[in-house]
Amino acid sequence: MPNISSDLLAILRCPVTGSALVQEGEALRSSAPDAAGSYVEYPIDESIPVLLRPELRAAENVSAPAPTPASPAEESPSL
Repeated sequence: MPNISSDLLAILRCPVTGSALVQEGEALRSSAPDAAGSYVEYPIDESIPVLLRPELRAAENVSAPAPTPASPAEESPSL
């Protein structure tokens, strides 16, 4: 289990609530609830806290469609 130093925890803040973060296992949790009354959790990946808002983490996990090759008509002419 990664352990975040107390010095680092003293300066980190939750991007959603602005509250201090506390470590719970392999995640950091806001010390105050958000507007919906829930505590926000942030994963720790390879000893690095991932302080992205939950909606951004969800978007990060969705894979983008693979690009399709351009047809010859779409390619720009070379000068």
